[in-house]
Amino acid sequence: MKIKHNIIYLILSAFFIISCGENKNAAGDAENTTQQNGDQHEEETPQMTASLTQDQIKAVGITFGTIEMKELTSTIKVNGLLRVPNNNKATVTSLYGGVIKTLNIQVGSLVKKGQVIATIANPEFIQLQEDYLTTNSRILYAEQEYKRQKELFDNDAGAKKNLQNANAELRTLRTKKSSLLKQLQMMGISPAKISDGSMRSGLTITAPISGTISNITAQIGSYVDSSSPVAEIIDNGSIHLDLQVFEKDLPKMRVGQIVHFKLTNNPETEYDAKVYSIGSSFENESKTISVHSDVIGNKTGLIDGMNITGIVSLDKSTTPAIPSEAIVEAEGKFYIFIQSDDESHEQEKDKNDDEKIDKIATTINFKKIEVVKGTSDMGYTAITSVNDIPSDAKIAVKGAFFINAKLSNVGEHDH
Repeated sequence: MKIKHNIIYLILSAFFIISCGENKNAAGDAENTTQQNGDQHEEETPQMTASLTQDQIKAVGITFGTIEMKELTSTIKVNGLLRVPNNNKATVTSLYGGVIKTLNIQVGSLVKKGQVIATIANPEFIQLQEDYLTTNSRILYAEQEYKRQKELFDNDAGAKKNLQNANAELRTLRTKKSSLLKQLQMMGISPAKISDGSMRSGLTITAPISGTISNITAQIGSYVDSSSPVAEIIDNGSIHLDLQVFEKDLPKMRVGQIVHFKLTNNPETEYDAKVYSIGSSFENESKTISVHSDVIGNKTGLIDGMNITGIVSLDKSTTPAIPSEAIVEAEGKFYIFIQSDDESHEQEKDKNDDEKIDKIATTINFKKIEVVKGTSDMGYTAITSVNDIPSDAKIAVKGAFFINAKLSNVGEHDH
């Protein structure tokens, strides 16, 4: 009987040993499988998923939102140049040569049309006035002579030839007087005020348009003639904007569109312009078309020739959009973060570990999703998702930068 019990004991012992070995192998395989899954998860998490505790979310002020349908105004970026039309620019010259006696302007001076900006002197001016006075005297004599010859001719006491000569002389003198009168008026001298004792030796040079003195090329004592400019005037009040638009963007341009632009050397101040004309030919070899715009509103500080960068507001369209600060950039691509559940954490909930259960309950996972940026307007940016995004997805609309930084730190730590 004792031998029988020993045999039964040995059989049970052997079966127990075999069962333990199988369980151990099964446990080992399960552990290896779990380890492999964990390794795969560790490789993916630093790139696509970040986990934050409720305390972290609250501390950084992360808030959630959804994709909204927004009416946004699409825009295109352009470069351009400020220009003043040629009919609002003037080169100040003298009709007659002379020596500059006075110069009443400086670069930057504001002048009005007709304002005296310089005076010149030339003895020829006195000769011109003398010729005018002499011609007036000769006309008086010629009129009397013509009248006398006509009376003689009418009474058959004079020759017709004498009457004709008197008439020709009178006409010639009147023509000369008319020419001298025009010349004096163009010089700024009133013919009615000329007398033997009031002839002027100087000539005034006046501004042909109102505007700002942009350049002065003469100085006191220098000689100028009709081909020598004294100064240049620009009326910046009529300044307009020439935009260089690429061929691909030309179909989007319309007369009446608003352009918001800033000076390249002063990006802090924004100005506005309104498109009034669109070119029909390419500018040189740049493959751009010139689009002309009137500057509206504030024009302070704008000068002919300044370079600008601008944004043209195009038509409005309704499109999926999110707050612009919800988008982060990494390695030349754009991403958003949506709230996501992590399956590995769900499996840990089944374990009888109170500490881990509490940790999972206070952790939120964020999945990094690539998007393509579109139009930005009024703090919102249109997006197109590279992969499908659930319509009810909770998006981190504030604090996305912090989540991305957290994700980058995890990735660096894992590597």
